[in-house]
Amino acid sequence: MKQVVQNYKSGELSVLDVPVPGCKPGGVLVRSAFSLISTGTELMKVSEAGMSMLGKARSRPDQVAKVVQSVAVNGLPATYRKVMGKLDSYTPLGYSLCGVVEQVGAGIDDVKVGDLVACAGNEHALHAEVNWVPRNLYVPVPDGLEPRHAAFGTVGSIALQGVRQGEPQLGEVALVIGLGLIGQLVVQLLAAAGVRVVGADPDPVRCELAERLGAVACGDPGSAAVENAVAELTGGHGVDQVYLAAGGGSNQPVELAARLARDRGRVVDIGKCRLDLPWNAYYEKELDVRFSRSYGPGRYDPEYELDGRDYPIGYVRWTERRNLACFLDLAARGRVDVEPLISRIADFEDAVETYRQLKDGELKAVAVLFRYPGEAGAGEAQAPAVAVPAVRRGTAAAPARPSRSPVRLAFVGAGNYATSMLLPHLARREGVELSAVVTTTALSAANAQRKFGFARATTDLDAVLGDASVDAVFVVTRHSSHAELTRRALLAGKTVFVEKPLALTEDELAGVLAAVEESGNDRLQVGFNRRFAPLLREAKARFGARTGPASLRYLVNAGRLQPGSWYLQQGTEGSRFAGEGGHFVDTASWLLGADPVSVYAVAPSGNEDLQIVLRYPDGSTATLSYVTAGAPGFPKETLDLVADGKVLKLDDFVRASVYGSKRWVSSRLPKARDKGQSAELASFVRAVRTGGPMPVPLESLVATTAATLAVQAALVGGAPVTLARSL
Repeated sequence: MKQVVQNYKSGELSVLDVPVPGCKPGGVLVRSAFSLISTGTELMKVSEAGMSMLGKARSRPDQVAKVVQSVAVNGLPATYRKVMGKLDSYTPLGYSLCGVVEQVGAGIDDVKVGDLVACAGNEHALHAEVNWVPRNLYVPVPDGLEPRHAAFGTVGSIALQGVRQGEPQLGEVALVIGLGLIGQLVVQLLAAAGVRVVGADPDPVRCELAERLGAVACGDPGSAAVENAVAELTGGHGVDQVYLAAGGGSNQPVELAARLARDRGRVVDIGKCRLDLPWNAYYEKELDVRFSRSYGPGRYDPEYELDGRDYPIGYVRWTERRNLACFLDLAARGRVDVEPLISRIADFEDAVETYRQLKDGELKAVAVLFRYPGEAGAGEAQAPAVAVPAVRRGTAAAPARPSRSPVRLAFVGAGNYATSMLLPHLARREGVELSAVVTTTALSAANAQRKFGFARATTDLDAVLGDASVDAVFVVTRHSSHAELTRRALLAGKTVFVEKPLALTEDELAGVLAAVEESGNDRLQVGFNRRFAPLLREAKARFGARTGPASLRYLVNAGRLQPGSWYLQQGTEGSRFAGEGGHFVDTASWLLGADPVSVYAVAPSGNEDLQIVLRYPDGSTATLSYVTAGAPGFPKETLDLVADGKVLKLDDFVRASVYGSKRWVSSRLPKARDKGQSAELASFVRAVRTGGPMPVPLESLVATTAATLAVQAALVGGAPVTLARSL
């Protein structure tokens, strides 16, 4: 299928061939009929992409702050690779469309194949021929509403949520500053609510359009016409609400709002305009400044948007989805008219030229729609683009055999870790061929194919697992899918590299081991890379063999997660430690040369910090302090190993030292943090090529996973948990 994409680094726009997304449970596959260009938000993004690197930094100081923090924690080289990887990637455009349901995922019962739906979301309602859309981001289109009008659903919801924030009442007067697409819709919604509206915009054409659509009067913000109209309608008291629907760097909108609002009036920011509030003006009138967050409650909440968990109507009357349904109902009943807002309907194949004309000012438009091939009509089902083969389960697969060069690899998942920490090492490694990349999101597969040279990109996992030419499969998806994907790949006879964790529950771990037993295929590696770090390996070698028990202290200054991080979705993705803790357990076990026999864990009340004690067969102990409340500028990982009158010290994979009869200290010059990914991948590829032993014994991988899972049991039980020593 085709999709509009942009390279944020170069600014290049293109219509790209990408795989059709898979139809996951909890959502539907929608073939687009019309999608709407947001002439405000999207053009701002397109313009930013065309800026220099300095210009991009100036336009997004929030992102610059994140980069600075990342440099402090991860070092400059790793941060640079991560930032450049994100910049030099295809990013999607679009967030408002109408289309026909082509396939229904498991758990969906409110629509069927052939239904016309309006869709929302900047990750799910893209300018693409086919999109996967989760339950709470689509609604059925009411009978009689044209598909091109239903494509306005998302921007209509944005305008509607802004109006709700203003709490208008019958007979009030409102001022709308900025009469672009959102402003025009706000005017109509206010008029439909019985509010008299004055509009302000420097474009006389937009002013005239707003007056035709319900505004009492409109004019240039700097003219006396707007002030006179407000004075006449309000008896000189000022408007009850001001809606800021303007963009740009001028502070004129907020200054005009203060001048024309009544005492204790409400000012609602819907757009993205400059907000240097004149303190005296806002203080003297005690103005109520409010923000309107996108489509409504549920926005940016992954449990609502992705997991389909609705908010009870008794507590949250107007959610994101209910706003979308409400706007479509208003449009279907003629209370809102979007037809006059349509400046052009362009064929989807002309998307790049359409954006260029909008950016260069050749096309002056309020709203532009893309019309897709076939212009799917209401209730007219389309043929599936890709046939999904049946999943084959329970067939025995032979263990992987030595492979001839090149070693052919497939990736399942192409997220940030895969593209910044794994694929850069593999793409330039001699004797490796990147055969296929599998994702459920088409664009991420296309990005990985372009940047790293995969022979093909697809959403069909079964086809890749059934491809005899693929020697090994990398599972680099979200944590909740690791065990099942690993199990399937083992049964298919593939050598498997799975990022940590191997499993989130004991049942998942048992399922992986059952697949090993059924298939006879134990060719498995988990991404515990720290034992391969060159600096730590050198320090261990200089520490030498030990004769007595050791004491190891490992401080992990994990830091707080950004709101919205999928790591916080503990209901589906497990606890943060369950996902990441295997790294530290494995490192401790490798340094101590054994697997733990018991686990004890405590957590201070009210936070996520963990203190974990691992006990080993020879009496050695490892104390892991996994903390989230530490200073962000402090190194992430530090450890000390003490035994036999010697001490090994590691400072965040930048510097190491060993104290004993002689003292050894690594270079004091700052080095790039090498946490072992390159060496780990080299050993994995070598094992695949030669058919030799895997880099880490399966027994050790299982023991590390079991110990990581036992932490939660220890927290609940309040006592040490003994680990069984069997596979």
